[in-house]
Amino acid sequence: MAVVRETVTRLFVVAAIAEAISWAGLLAGMAVKYGPPGNELGVQIFGPIHGALFVAYGALVLAVARLHRWSLLATAVALACAVPPFATIAFERWARRRGMLSVTQPTREPAPVG
Repeated sequence: MAVVRETVTRLFVVAAIAEAISWAGLLAGMAVKYGPPGNELGVQIFGPIHGALFVAYGALVLAVARLHRWSLLATAVALACAVPPFATIAFERWARRRGMLSVTQPTREPAPVG
């Protein structure tokens, strides 16, 4: 189970960063589309990429929230952070600082014998 927890947590971090990068690409594409050149190629490329990463981030939020036992509020905030540009990175850093992405589980004291 520890390997799954670590893998899913790492995938979440990658998805948070990739989703933010795709936002940057999509915003640049929209700037070109609605600017003087009027070229839609950037939006046609980054739109689907961003959409797929948005969905992947949402699915990984739900998986990580379950594995790490996040509160409903923390999970809702993580999901909401997919909407504003670059907020996924801010949430990932916030969660890491608070130990919400720790892959090590606290050790339990053995039960007394006898």
